[in-house]
Amino acid sequence: MDSPSDDVAQYVYSFIGGPQLTARPTELGGPVTIRHLPLKGAPDYLSVRAIDRSGRSSTTTTYHFRVKSGRAPVAHWTLADAPGSTTAAAETGPGAGAGSGVTFGASAPRGTSLASAASLDGSSHAFLTPDAPAVDTGKTFAVSAWARPAQTDRNMAVAGQDAGDSTAFELGLRTRDEGPLWSFTVGGTRITGGAPETGEWAHLLGLYDKETGQAQLYVNGQEVGTRAEATPSATSGAFQIGRSRNGDGYRDRWHGELGGVRAYDRVVVPDEAAELAHRKPTSLGHWSLETATDGVSPEQSGKAPLTLGPGATIHRGPDGSCLPELDPDCPAVPYALVGDGHLELDGEAGYAATEGPVVDTSDSFTLGVVVRLTDAEPAHPMTVLSQAGEHTDVFKVRYDPAVHSWQLVMPLRDEAGAPEVVVSQIEAADGGEGQGHRLAVVYDDATDRIKLYLDGHTNAGATASFPDGLHSSGALQIGRAKAGDGWGEFLHGDVDEVQAYAGALRDDDIGGLGWGTDPCRC
Repeated sequence: MDSPSDDVAQYVYSFIGGPQLTARPTELGGPVTIRHLPLKGAPDYLSVRAIDRSGRSSTTTTYHFRVKSGRAPVAHWTLADAPGSTTAAAETGPGAGAGSGVTFGASAPRGTSLASAASLDGSSHAFLTPDAPAVDTGKTFAVSAWARPAQTDRNMAVAGQDAGDSTAFELGLRTRDEGPLWSFTVGGTRITGGAPETGEWAHLLGLYDKETGQAQLYVNGQEVGTRAEATPSATSGAFQIGRSRNGDGYRDRWHGELGGVRAYDRVVVPDEAAELAHRKPTSLGHWSLETATDGVSPEQSGKAPLTLGPGATIHRGPDGSCLPELDPDCPAVPYALVGDGHLELDGEAGYAATEGPVVDTSDSFTLGVVVRLTDAEPAHPMTVLSQAGEHTDVFKVRYDPAVHSWQLVMPLRDEAGAPEVVVSQIEAADGGEGQGHRLAVVYDDATDRIKLYLDGHTNAGATASFPDGLHSSGALQIGRAKAGDGWGEFLHGDVDEVQAYAGALRDDDIGGLGWGTDPCRC
């Protein structure tokens, strides 16, 4: 920024959508250079005003420019090579030779673009290397990978780069007395965070920003730990996958699966980190509840149907054959909640259920439903969705009139009377009026969080930590919950648009549930 005026004391500037900032020249009337990191590829502009010693302002000058998408990684190994391969082919950069402790063809993380992964046996032969540097550690760099440890009781390296007889950086797993942690080590600085679990995939990304001099760590798309000043070694040796340099040899051999290893010569911004870690959910079922034949309501794509119990019926909206406002003999038929029909439950014995479990509750899952309560003042709690384990419901979504709230209830153990984690959203009962509410529940195993959404929104009271999802063997229940050896909490109301997914839908997709479509095109 510069001005022909010789008494400029400061420049006031802003980028599109950003705050107004101030930069001062080292000498009165002199120019100023600023450094700026765009966070997305999009049109942008820089607007600047010069301010003199008297506080007088110049007119605003605006410079328009477009930020390109970030450069592709300088090295990228999917590790999805054919079984029996001795080299990992590179999407970019050189191929990586594999030791005899590496086996290709292992299962990849679900919901990613990876077709398969590499399995490393933890021995001295469990490694891959291109025998060349992947990044210049004297500049900005980042490294990322999918990792699934077969054990968490010892230190293990996912990826790193040699620096003489030590390592310039290492992305991996560290053990501590309080439990294992993911880590990113740059020089003498180590950032830790997240909780590795045996047999569970996680996406890791370590970043060193030369501009700020700081290192940071992302686990499953979320920044963890605390950014810290770091000084990496400027000596660049060979890039390593599955081991870390130590003196004349290597240590911290990886035992487990690895996939999608990438190295960058730039900053990977937060939205990119989240996208790299995203696992696209898979649709498990969509029950529109428009019709039922012989007490069975079909799933849209022919998957497991819902069987209606006694006290459950399909209500059909008006068919357009007559108009009550024109024909006094035409019956007034209420519209369905969504589409042409919905499920009516009598609150006494009515329910619908699949033959077996729908969602794997030990892994990430999402459920959506549209529900309207018939009573304005329900006499007892009523459950709209549940799925049981051996002894209790592993989750249930219910309305509790005592606190005027919809709740997601998940026990910590599969046993009667076990402690429960409850998240809730306050909402008055419908009393049979309106178009009901769109509820959604999400369990994200990667972040160990549960969320309850009401009409597309969640809040602090509707989200909680939940470290380990329980296995369930029971069928998906609509309109009732497990009660001792039988059933209870029967729902008196209307239900529509039941949708189930393997995986955690993102916040932006939740608002699309309950409208008759698949919001994430899963």
